[in-house]
Amino acid sequence: MREAAVERHLRSPPVNRTDRLYALVEELRAVSPSSRSAPALAVRFEVSVRTIERDISALQQAGVPIYATPGRRGGYAIDKAMTLPPVNFTAAEAAAVALALARSGPTPFRSAARTALPKMLAAMSEVDAGAARRLASRVRLYQRADAEGPPPTPPVVEQAIVEQLVVAIDYHDRDGVRTERVVEPLAVMGIESAWYLTAWCRLRDGVRTFRLDRIRGARLTGEIAPERDIEARGAPPDLVPGPPLFE
Repeated sequence: MREAAVERHLRSPPVNRTDRLYALVEELRAVSPSSRSAPALAVRFEVSVRTIERDISALQQAGVPIYATPGRRGGYAIDKAMTLPPVNFTAAEAAAVALALARSGPTPFRSAARTALPKMLAAMSEVDAGAARRLASRVRLYQRADAEGPPPTPPVVEQAIVEQLVVAIDYHDRDGVRTERVVEPLAVMGIESAWYLTAWCRLRDGVRTFRLDRIRGARLTGEIAPERDIEARGAPPDLVPGPPLFE
């Protein structure tokens, strides 16, 4: 049996980890809602059980809805309703998304962007995903070794924007003057290389705009922000808004 396994391994071309992660998702999608045990997956992909467990953990951390099922016949299963079937991105479209995410800099939801690309590749056909990876490998991005960008958006502020929660912020204005504000997030604006949070400021009792890189600390109050007219945010009059993110 050992010789047969060695012979099969020699016949099979090596599979890189990215391809195996994609194939793992598709294997679990194909049998959903049933599960596959780690030993069965190890045999299927000709790797160790420990490698399968590491791969499953990586997919879970990326947000793929894989869960363990208990019992003698337990294993790993995927919530098919929460995953996408293969989608028809071209290699160029997928590479363009990867490039846009890589150049996004310290934008809001940057951490979410890191998990979005693996999900997109996992939803593509194996042929298209492979072509996209090959195309992306021919694109090189460089930055100066001593370059220091603005600090990232505090995760608490991102959560407040996503969940529309009232948030208390420690804000430093352009002159370095520090104030503590309790604000209700309304919108996020990108103006050239800077990002701004437009919010109803309870200290000023009106709409104010805060540069995200000047928010030095934040904490959630636990209060849901009341509904307000989002058009009250008001962009600077000399700027033209870009197209919506989703048509």
